[in-house]
Amino acid sequence: MDFEETDEQALIRDSIRKLCSRFPDDYWEEHDREGRFPDDFFDEVAAAGWIGIAMPEQYGGAGKGIQEAAIILEEVAASGAAMNGATPLHLSIFGMHPVVKHGSEAMREKYLPPVARGELHVAFGVTEPDAGSDTTAIKTFAKKEGDNYIVRGRKVWTTKAMESERVLLLVRTTAREDVERKTDGMTLLLAELQKPEVTISPIPKLGRNAVRTCEVVYDDLQVSVEDRVGEEGEGFRYLLDGLNAERILIAAEALGIGRAALRRAVNYANERVVFDRPIGKNQGIAFPLAEACTKLDAAELMIRKAAWLIDNNQPCGKEANMAKWLAAEAGFFAADAAIQTHGGFGYAREYHVERYWREARLMKLAPISQEMILNFVSEHVLGLPRSY
Repeated sequence: MDFEETDEQALIRDSIRKLCSRFPDDYWEEHDREGRFPDDFFDEVAAAGWIGIAMPEQYGGAGKGIQEAAIILEEVAASGAAMNGATPLHLSIFGMHPVVKHGSEAMREKYLPPVARGELHVAFGVTEPDAGSDTTAIKTFAKKEGDNYIVRGRKVWTTKAMESERVLLLVRTTAREDVERKTDGMTLLLAELQKPEVTISPIPKLGRNAVRTCEVVYDDLQVSVEDRVGEEGEGFRYLLDGLNAERILIAAEALGIGRAALRRAVNYANERVVFDRPIGKNQGIAFPLAEACTKLDAAELMIRKAAWLIDNNQPCGKEANMAKWLAAEAGFFAADAAIQTHGGFGYAREYHVERYWREARLMKLAPISQEMILNFVSEHVLGLPRSY
């Protein structure tokens, strides 16, 4: 493994930094406060061709790997955009991965190019009120009638549902009690969202408010069989294919938030004078920031290793999960240290670190909790008995 970025990767990093510099922290604070989607930012990223970075070239993408996608999302988050900027791109850059791998050729040709151009927004509908980490417990059901499925059910935490024309929707096509394995009988549909049969309700939440997350109710929504991803009943397996890559990208975003928080904290510690000395001269301020830097750098190493492994078709389940765990912990630690460094001002919105803190906290919960990561490590790395 080579720790030196290629010239192309360095160019990507530099280009994203320059683009993001046109969208300062005040832009993101305003959009977060108003709950307003960052359309102009998204459009500019799309116009520069970055949305399709990891999509195949024949469908309008750049055909690059997870390493390049991780660089983009890390730099967006590190610019101060945090999750308000990274999430809209994440869902477009990687959300269509199941279609790339398992969709029909007609489906790829129809949907991938407009997603790569930023013209088609796609959400992801998996989680349900009574089915969080246990995805096999979903109850949203799709009944096949002729050339269509009729979908009925309810999803929660569907991010970007308000802006998206389509949703990658995981449904049951065979009841759980009627399958041999509980992971069988689930199907992935690329369904329309903005239909009369779909009710979308934003969920008030702690952070990342420029990108609304919603409860979505499907009341006999008709979905063409042509919009089914792959084979009926294989949807859970298709989701598993993308888990490692998604965890690497989430880790890169958490790393970026930590970098943004640390940068602001260090600047403030150098500039803020109390008792006739900069507060950064005090070890009570300096040591937590040094610890944050150390944790972020350690997380970055695991992210790079995991991304390199996946791009070179090597097993990376351990590394991808550990990268997500380490980066989520490090990012939140850095954000919390940044608030403490700012003292009372850290609680004020104008200094932005409270926004980093709110958004970094999310990474310890989603798309998989820290506890479930440790379950994976306990069972699949250490060989301990399964705990759930």
